[in-house]
Amino acid sequence: MRLNGRRESNNVEDRRGMRGGTKAGIGLGGIVIALLMAWLSGGDLTSVLQNVVEQTATPAATQQQGEYKPTAEEQKLEKFSKQILAGTEDVWTELFQQKGWQYEAPTLVFFTDAVQSACGSATSQVGPFYCSGDQKLYIDLSFFQQMDQQMKAGGDLAYAYVIAHEVGHHIEYSTGLLSKVHQQMSRAGKTEANQLSVRLELLADYYAGVWAHYDKKNYNSIDERDIEDAINCAQKIGDDYLQKQARGYAQPETFNHGTSAQRARWFKRGLDSGRFDEAPTFRGRYEDL
Repeated sequence: MRLNGRRESNNVEDRRGMRGGTKAGIGLGGIVIALLMAWLSGGDLTSVLQNVVEQTATPAATQQQGEYKPTAEEQKLEKFSKQILAGTEDVWTELFQQKGWQYEAPTLVFFTDAVQSACGSATSQVGPFYCSGDQKLYIDLSFFQQMDQQMKAGGDLAYAYVIAHEVGHHIEYSTGLLSKVHQQMSRAGKTEANQLSVRLELLADYYAGVWAHYDKKNYNSIDERDIEDAINCAQKIGDDYLQKQARGYAQPETFNHGTSAQRARWFKRGLDSGRFDEAPTFRGRYEDL
């Protein structure tokens, strides 16, 4: 991606070096990544999943500041992340204005190892996540290195896609859809709840593509190699791909993020159209997603 001269967002909190509780919490984007990390490290997938989806009901522990010195590589990733977040702010501010709405941008929180959020506490194992309770995105920047080295899903737009996907969940929150669907999920059976989760995740993929459409249009920032990297990333975090890698077969009824083909397809749809459609993944039959 071409980002030279681009502004950096100020909607950032740096909590690196802070130490807090380590109960695993979850944002919408975390389950698949947690399972992937468990698989890569030889962990037990069932126990990780049970740990990840628990929301802690106890008050968050106070985080303590420790000495932290980022590496040169991490400083580059920090700047990159701030520039991408700024790009999402520009795009979504304009698209909201076109609808007569005001966009309230989320805050990006950098952390290491573990972090407290309004949704509970989480470890780095969860991966990047969005918490609607405080409208913040959380990321341990070492995740990008894991994407490159362990997932073989590196590249600038692949990294940007991760941030833009979590911002996509913020768009769902901002339009009121996230709360509505969560209420539906709480009343639904397991299979239906999983399907609703897939629709939310694919919509966040679509919104990531919408952002990429306008960033490319406004700044000529993205080339075909970048797009290939992002689609490769989307495919590497598909439920079917991860389950087959972990145990040799896939169970579609347990999918909660979408297949590799679905995730790549919805990102590409947003990239190609640039249309701020509030809920395209919630129309039509689930089988046709």
